[in-house]
Amino acid sequence: MATTTRGRAQDRARVAGGQEHEVRYEAKKEGVSKEAVKKSVKKVGNSRDKVEADLEAKK
Repeated sequence: MATTTRGRAQDRARVAGGQEHEVRYEAKKEGVSKEAVKKSVKKVGNSRDKVEADLEAKK
């Protein structure tokens, strides 16, 4: 697991729905809106794999 500049562990396997930069990154990566990412996080949880699978199923 990578660490941040403050020495904290960074979990790249999760999408923090409340963090605008993470939502924006995932939306751009998947080619969907930020709202779609937020809805997906609410629906399937914050696991990046599950969110990406849910967004792919909607395409």
